[in-house]
Amino acid sequence: MAALSVPATPFTWVAHVLGLAGLVLVLVWTVHFRGGFAWDSTNKNLIFNLHPLLMLFGFIILGGEAIISYKSLPLKKDVKKLIHLVLHAIALALGIVGIYAAFKYHNESGIANLYSLHSWLGLGVIVLFAFQWLYGFLTFFFPGGSATLKSESLPWHVFFGLFVYILALGTASLGLLEKLTFLENGGLAKYGSEALLVNFTAITTVLFGAFVILSVISEGPPPEDDHSYSAV
Repeated sequence: MAALSVPATPFTWVAHVLGLAGLVLVLVWTVHFRGGFAWDSTNKNLIFNLHPLLMLFGFIILGGEAIISYKSLPLKKDVKKLIHLVLHAIALALGIVGIYAAFKYHNESGIANLYSLHSWLGLGVIVLFAFQWLYGFLTFFFPGGSATLKSESLPWHVFFGLFVYILALGTASLGLLEKLTFLENGGLAKYGSEALLVNFTAITTVLFGAFVILSVISEGPPPEDDHSYSAV
């Protein structure tokens, strides 16, 4: 029988709280300060607002919860693998839609695409994330690789997953900084409530990512006699 995971550490619970806080902050910003969302509108800013929401909630928060889920959920290995896989798939799908929303906003507003470091890193992250998900699916889920391939791939899969996630956190922070800079250049008060909210959103995002990583590290590997361990 597959072993159950160890109990969640305090780092895990802090990560959950920070993820919820990040979602609330980005909703307050995009709805209260920026006017809400629309897929088609004469107010193109409503289209753009989908980008930070989908990237933060979908890519960062759900992606982080997917990373935590494999070790923190008190479920059988196969169930945890499926949850881990599905959460990452949803994160990837929302990330792709979020990036498309940014392109749609730019194209309909007459703004150039792919000129900033944020956009370059963003595309790189989504491609690496997709590759990581596909490799994990084929190797650890279906059709599944040999025991040797899984054993040799697992450390690299974990390392690469954390690397891509850290890169995503940095890219998200750059994006929030970039948007805030544009708004301030357009007249937004540098010490106003909206500017402070955006900065706190970025800080919360970074802290969430830090506690996601701390949660995974602090829980450590499974018991030595659990030879059924693997990850997606």
